[in-house]
Amino acid sequence: MTENLHIHRLLDEAFAGVELTPDTQDLKEEIRANLMARAAELEESGVAPDEAARRAVAELGDVRELVGETAPAGVADAAAPRRSWEDLMRRHHVKPKPGFVVRAVVWSVAAVVGITLGILGATGVLPLALGAQIGLFGLASTGIALLVGDSLSQETTMNHPMPQNRAAGYFLATLLGAFGLAFAGLVALGSMPMWGIVFAALGVVASIILFAFLLASQTNRHKAWTRQMVASEPPNRFEREPETAARFGIYTAVIWIVTFGVIVALIFTVGWWWTPLAFIGGFALMMLVLARMLFAPDKR
Repeated sequence: MTENLHIHRLLDEAFAGVELTPDTQDLKEEIRANLMARAAELEESGVAPDEAARRAVAELGDVRELVGETAPAGVADAAAPRRSWEDLMRRHHVKPKPGFVVRAVVWSVAAVVGITLGILGATGVLPLALGAQIGLFGLASTGIALLVGDSLSQETTMNHPMPQNRAAGYFLATLLGAFGLAFAGLVALGSMPMWGIVFAALGVVASIILFAFLLASQTNRHKAWTRQMVASEPPNRFEREPETAARFGIYTAVIWIVTFGVIVALIFTVGWWWTPLAFIGGFALMMLVLARMLFAPDKR
C-alpha cells in the first residue's frame, strides 16, 4: 500500500493557525501516524485514497479542541469550568478494539504454553528433543514480543498510539531479550551444552542495546488533555520546599554510610550472610524518612 499523500495536506490544513510548539509538533506527528494507519485500513476495504484521507481526518474530530488544551496555565479562559480527572477520563475513554483483545489472548496463551512445555521438556518431565525445546521457547518469546508490540501500537486513554515502526522496534527488542533468556535457562537446566550461553549473551546484549536506543529516542506520547492536567497539579513537597529535599539528601547519605559501615563490621565479625539484614534495615529506614518528609503536615 502506497503512502496516502492526501493525509499530509489535510493535516496541515487542520493545524493551520495553531502555534507549533515542540509538544504540539510531537502531537501532530503522532496524529499523522495514526491517520496514515487508519487511511490504509480504509483503502484496504476499497475506499479511494482521497476519500480515505478525508474520512480519517473527519474521525479525528476538532484538532483545536485537542491542541487548545495544551495552552499554559493562565492562558485559557479563567471562567471555564475545571474538569476533574474523573470527568476527563470518562470523556476521553478509549475502548480496546475487539481484534486487539483476541490477539492479546492468543499471544498470552502462546507464551504460557511455550514456557510451560519448554520447561517441562528441559527438566526431563516431557521427552522432548533439544530442537523442540528451542522451538517452544521461541514460540513463547514471540508471543511475549507480539503482546508488547501490539499493546504499544494501540491508542489508550492516556497516550496516543505508538507508530507501527517504533512498536516493531520494541517487539524485536523484547523478542531478542526473551529468546536470549530462554537459551540461558536451557543451559542452566542442563538441557543445552555450555556453548548455548553464547546465543543467550548475544540475544540479551542486542536486546539491551535496542531498548537503550528506543528509550533514549522516545518522544512524549501523552495526549494534550493529560499534559494539561499534569501541569495543573501542584508540585510535590520537594519542589515546593527545596530545604526539605536537601535534608532528605543529607539523611539518605548518613543512613547509607552507617549501613555500609555495619555491613563491613558484620563481614569481619559474624559473617557475610548477615549483611542482607543491614541492607534491608538501611533501605527501610530511608523509606520511612522519605514518607515522613513527603507526607508530614505542611507547617506553612
